[in-house]
Amino acid sequence: MSKNEIFVVKNTEEAEPFSVQKLKQSLQSSGATNNEVDTIITQIQPSIYDGISSNEIYKKAFSILKKYNRISASRYSLKRAIFDLGPTGFPFERLVSALLKQHDYTTRVGIVLKGKCVTHEIDVLAEKDGNTYAIECKFHSDPKGVSNVRVPLYINSRFLDIQEQWNKDPKKASHLKQGWLITNTRFSQDAIDYAKCVGLHLLSWDYPKNSGIKQNVDKFGLYPITTLTTLSKSEKTQLIDNDVILVKELFEVSSILDKIGVSSQRIERILEEVKNLCKL
Repeated sequence: MSKNEIFVVKNTEEAEPFSVQKLKQSLQSSGATNNEVDTIITQIQPSIYDGISSNEIYKKAFSILKKYNRISASRYSLKRAIFDLGPTGFPFERLVSALLKQHDYTTRVGIVLKGKCVTHEIDVLAEKDGNTYAIECKFHSDPKGVSNVRVPLYINSRFLDIQEQWNKDPKKASHLKQGWLITNTRFSQDAIDYAKCVGLHLLSWDYPKNSGIKQNVDKFGLYPITTLTTLSKSEKTQLIDNDVILVKELFEVSSILDKIGVSSQRIERILEEVKNLCKL
């Protein structure tokens, strides 16, 4: 290890060498131009010190990117924006439901189902091609939150209780095929190994590789309201309280901005960001 090597402390409290290439890739994936990326890196690099947190680097990069390209800044903030949907898990469940609809599932949120032994509340119930899927959403408002093997163990036991009751009911028109576990952070390796073994489907921020939450949100433009740079924190909270969770939803019910006291001039700026972000 080089004496001059600089280490960054990640949200998991693990340290890794600072990588200009990794920072460059994350900025490029947000849609920032090569000139914008080079400018940000040039401005940030002199202030990077050994032991700096990944969150501090993110804040520095986001602040500069927002000055040049608000749309890319919105995309760059996606991971943090999902954390900001809390403290309850319900908005995250709505986001998951919206993602599943893009994959041609019909969904219901917050369903109580009777198991063989006890009743269970299911976060999202999804149906497609005659099969039903029971989905548990594990929302973390803390980036350090990791779902270890105990979580899929618990979720799978609940699923098996429901599955036995569901599939022996002649009134059910579909087959309860599989349990899913979705989190906005990450799974430990033993959680992944266990889920593969028992057939529990996992989805996290970056798992499965190239098909995690980030890739799905970017692909379908299902950005949470908390990504918008033209809204204040208070305004975002008010919109969530009024069940406006997604940026696309705000475009459809834009009159709510007037109701929560946003000026007509700012409404124009907000809706312009909405249209550009979601390509409406």
